[in-house]
Amino acid sequence: MLSAREAALAPPRALGLPLEPARLRAAAEDFVVEEDLGFAPSGSGQHLMLRVRKRDANTAWVAQALAHVAGCREFEVGYAGLKDRRALALQWFSVPRTAGVADWSSVRGEGFEVLEAFPHARKLPRGALAGNRFAVRARSGGGEGAALAARLAPRRAQLAARGVPNYFGPQRFGRDGANLGGPAAALGSLRREQRGFVLSAARSALFNAVLAARVADGSWEGLLPGDLAMLDGRGSIFAVPVPDAQLAARCGRLEIHPTGPMWGAGEPATQSQVRELETAVAGGLHGQAAVCAAAGMRHERRSLRLTVHELDCEAEPDAVWLRFRLGRGCFATAVLRELFADGPDTAPE
Repeated sequence: MLSAREAALAPPRALGLPLEPARLRAAAEDFVVEEDLGFAPSGSGQHLMLRVRKRDANTAWVAQALAHVAGCREFEVGYAGLKDRRALALQWFSVPRTAGVADWSSVRGEGFEVLEAFPHARKLPRGALAGNRFAVRARSGGGEGAALAARLAPRRAQLAARGVPNYFGPQRFGRDGANLGGPAAALGSLRREQRGFVLSAARSALFNAVLAARVADGSWEGLLPGDLAMLDGRGSIFAVPVPDAQLAARCGRLEIHPTGPMWGAGEPATQSQVRELETAVAGGLHGQAAVCAAAGMRHERRSLRLTVHELDCEAEPDAVWLRFRLGRGCFATAVLRELFADGPDTAPE
């Protein structure tokens, strides 16, 4: 069974050995992510939706800078989710409407600029987006881009047909897994933000460990007795006491997926061999399970598999551009690690 650190930073791949190492973040412009909210600003209200381009800047720092410009408290700034620091990101924020800023599109700061501003009815809450679009440049380690694209073609077809394990990426666990430490008794001594990071890392490590076990036995892309299945692209889940041929066919078409635990107090809602596996993994990662229980968190579910949408590859002289779309909460690193071996530039900062 994997340790928490192994589950967080080095879980097993599902689709066989990766290709040669590739430089993935030689520059921030090599990793482009654009939020897809799935809705338009309302056009009126007491808040403003700001479309922001940031480069080599983390989301919390940009939110702090926007709060200073707006003259509001930092918690009044909304954003749907965190985005990688080492990236070029197009991200939405919300701020309360104030009379102090006449033209938000002229607002600039270290590492960010506001592109557009629209009136909106309310603060943008966490998780309020449909997904993200990615464009990632993989620089070849010594060959031509066209040759690398040709070698990628069979694996790209696998990803499109089967999906990939929906691991939490290493950025979830802090630099070098720094957010994984600390006993449950120490939660009360942490600042609110740091407490949130520790809880998130604990739940994510447990999820990754369960998923790693199912990757190892080959069940990550199929249903087992006692599973809870999730509809693709939606949060709806339903129990699977015994899988049948119809459910297996839907799973094969990526319409439904098995789920894993986002750990909390008490027992998971799965049954049979799935619950046995999940409780065994939680027993092995007792510290992380205890942190979640001590915080009073509820058991929730997350898909074990993610679907890679609109996957495309374009060759350059010495690199390839990979473009794809992922649903909310899915990590591009989960896709990239099934294509490339770990290289010096693959870990986000």
